Amino acid sequence: MDVSARKIVHVDMDAFYASVEQRDDPKLRGKPVVVAWRGARSVVCAASYEARKFGVRSAMPAVRAERLCPRAIFVAPDFSRYRVVSKQIREIFLRHTDLVEPLSLDEAYLDVTAPKSGLDSATAVAKSIRKSIVDETSLTASAGVAPNKFLAKIASDWRKPNGLFVIRPHQAEAFLAPLAVAKIPGVGKVMDARLAALGIRTCADLRLRDARDLEQRFGRYGRRLHELARGIDERPVEADQPVQSISNEDTFERDLPLSGLEPAIRRLAAQTWADSRKTDRIGRTVVLKLKTADFHILTRSHTPTARPQSETEFVEIAASLIERVGMPETTLYRLAGVGLHNFCDADELPQPELFE
Repeated sequence: MDVSARKIVHVDMDAFYASVEQRDDPKLRGKPVVVAWRGARSVVCAASYEARKFGVRSAMPAVRAERLCPRAIFVAPDFSRYRVVSKQIREIFLRHTDLVEPLSLDEAYLDVTAPKSGLDSATAVAKSIRKSIVDETSLTASAGVAPNKFLAKIASDWRKPNGLFVIRPHQAEAFLAPLAVAKIPGVGKVMDARLAALGIRTCADLRLRDARDLEQRFGRYGRRLHELARGIDERPVEADQPVQSISNEDTFERDLPLSGLEPAIRRLAAQTWADSRKTDRIGRTVVLKLKTADFHILTRSHTPTARPQSETEFVEIAASLIERVGMPETTLYRLAGVGLHNFCDADELPQPELFE
């Protein structure tokens, strides 16, 4: 298929977990709802738009969310309920195309170049999907329509919540030119600061840089940035790709010794655990990743006899891997990451012996 002829829709549910809670409990409607377990090690799974007005965001430590919004109503997540709703939404997608690539319980890419629903445009498909979601689940979704995945994801965020935005092929370059590089997936605070030091603030600035120079500075991601700034993204929609691993990592503002890493590792572990609850598959191996000040990468992992059953257990395993790093005490680290790997379906888990 000519990739320039693709029609991609990115659908993103609006504050999904919090919206499900507000839908199912009328007393929560119009209130600042934070879906999270309370506690120093917990992270926010979702925040209603009422809570977001106070600066509360997903993946934020729950204690910080409580400081930002003291009147927030904390609701413990109920992932089994969210999965039921997610399945309803997936069935709506499949009425239009078999090429559905779920990213989590609340968002997915759809290739609707040739929709089986017979609608005459990708925009019509997106409108139909959003209407069906409201009619059948009483929830709202935002959607982006574009010729590739990168642009569709940017577009779905453009008119949130409950919005639809279309970027046609001939509009892509003009649309991207003033877009802040911080809006590009993968550009976090550290990368944004490094780009700012080079005077790169927008996609137009990125286009003016030589792709080879960007690659020398930032590796393969530098070339990828140059392509995205020009609206180039040839990745196909890959249907039903099973989750293999989930991880989160953070580059520190200054290099830290091993003794100073535990708070970050616990925070990253809590975030990874929350992310892992968005899939039906089960991860068994806990992985700690560290990058030294001189860019040497090392990993330590542990696969417990029984899979981690709770956030507390997962965080403790991740933190315990610090003891297995085995590097000189003078070693400094620029990055830490925590992952959950070795995913499988529930029916693939080893079964305990009847007699042990």
